Amino acid sequence: MSEAFSKLRSARDIGARQIPGALILGGAHGALAVARSLGRRGIPVWFVTNDHPLPRFSRYVRRNLSWAGPRDPNAAKFLLELARDHDLKGWVLFACGDSEVCFVAQHHDDLSVAFRVTTPPWSVTRYAADKHLTYQQAQSVGVSVPASYHPRDRSGVAALDCQFPVILKPAARAGVNAFTLAKAWKADSRDELLSHYDAAAALVGHDAIVIQEYIPGSGKNQFSYAAVWSHGAPVASLVARRVRQYPIEFGFTSTFVEVTENHDVEAAAVRFLASLQYDGLVELEFKFDERGGTYKLLDFNARPWTWLGLGATAGVDFPYLLWQIATGQAPARATAKIGATWMFVSRDIVSAIQNIAAGRISFGDYVASLRCPMTSAAFAWHDPLPGIVDFPLALSRALTRRGPAMAA
Repeated sequence: MSEAFSKLRSARDIGARQIPGALILGGAHGALAVARSLGRRGIPVWFVTNDHPLPRFSRYVRRNLSWAGPRDPNAAKFLLELARDHDLKGWVLFACGDSEVCFVAQHHDDLSVAFRVTTPPWSVTRYAADKHLTYQQAQSVGVSVPASYHPRDRSGVAALDCQFPVILKPAARAGVNAFTLAKAWKADSRDELLSHYDAAAALVGHDAIVIQEYIPGSGKNQFSYAAVWSHGAPVASLVARRVRQYPIEFGFTSTFVEVTENHDVEAAAVRFLASLQYDGLVELEFKFDERGGTYKLLDFNARPWTWLGLGATAGVDFPYLLWQIATGQAPARATAKIGATWMFVSRDIVSAIQNIAAGRISFGDYVASLRCPMTSAAFAWHDPLPGIVDFPLALSRALTRRGPAMAA
């Protein structure tokens, strides 16, 4: 009996080793969603980071590793040696942070020798990494974008012919500082614009700043197209609406997201991505401009996004679908469940308090929104530790956040 059991266990071990695992590089809540999606199916998951530790606490991450980060000159060598030394050849590589995405895209050919790379090559990813390119490509295929300005220096900003308010955005996703973390700063006057421009230029340089029209309206006017694409066509997708955000006037992050239908957003997203022959995970953010009745493309994420876990609740488990594609399998057809929701609990509590205080929603409205099916950004009963660790940290960051963006 013991011999038979030993053979069975050995067979199971061999079978587990034959399943291509997943190596996750960086990221926070999106990376956690990838680990949970794959780990719950028995797919081995390793996590490598030099930054946010949240996915380390997941029970589905079998091994955690630290490295010097994607900007280190030996980063590609580190990963190739990791694959060689630990028999990871053929594993699926998920880049889940902005810097990691740029690194993998720029070393696509080298890393593809050892891994199944899910990030598009730099020839495509550069359109997500640089907002100048994002907006140029969108306009070339008839997708609306906000009016944007690219003055070369401070004198150009001082002479800029624009209507206020405007917002300042980092053009490229490089480096970690107050400007790139905030994602955008709002300016209500010329003096405020110049002040913010000086601060941003000191952090990222004059060429890495986009000045853009401010599109009025709350987060309810903001929609996202989320999908996994293969060979230039969508495999599965959904459209989600930002019900609440933080800060409430000018949110840099979603706190409550709901799956909805919006054919205009979907059509614009498909037109844009098809022009790039896109492959991989993607989220495109649009905002409805009531002044002209158009949806304008704001952002292009070529990586797992914060509310990625909503897909599984809605019946479209994006990381697993991409893993299947990467490993040569044909995913089953998936259709998103309208009304499924996602919440970043700690920040949404702050957002709800602010909205109730401002008279925008009632306490009853807030309670009514807490319906099932719902996904939490970090907490899950089957994997509770990340949520326990994340809640006090995220709540503290939300309550104590300071900087130009808070003036919005």
